Amino acid sequence: MPRVKRAVIHLKKRRKLWKKVKGFKGARKNTIRLAKTATLKAGVHAYVDRKKKKRTARALWQIHISAALKEFEISYSKFMGAMKVANIEVDRKILSDLAANNQAIFAKIVEQAKAAKPAKAVEQIKK
Repeated sequence: MPRVKRAVIHLKKRRKLWKKVKGFKGARKNTIRLAKTATLKAGVHAYVDRKKKKRTARALWQIHISAALKEFEISYSKFMGAMKVANIEVDRKILSDLAANNQAIFAKIVEQAKAAKPAKAVEQIKK
């Protein structure tokens, strides 16, 4: 059987690994065994944090909306309930943006939700 020399492939693998661990602290950046585990863990954390990023963004939108609603003397939860009753389908991201940049439009949405809540809520209770 002919002899297989793996120098080129081995080098390519290592170079790829060094590229991934560039900037890591300690031996994790220059020891193959530690670098491999570091890249695996980094990948896991990256995957989890992509999900966390969405979670924290939604929480931030809720805080923005809640802060803007203090002016109208209505709580966030009551406002969201009123929006469902009024059948206003604007998501939290857009509401947050409107609260920050277009207060007039946000005020109209709040007034519509406030106006629709009592009448429709009574109808739903009767059913």
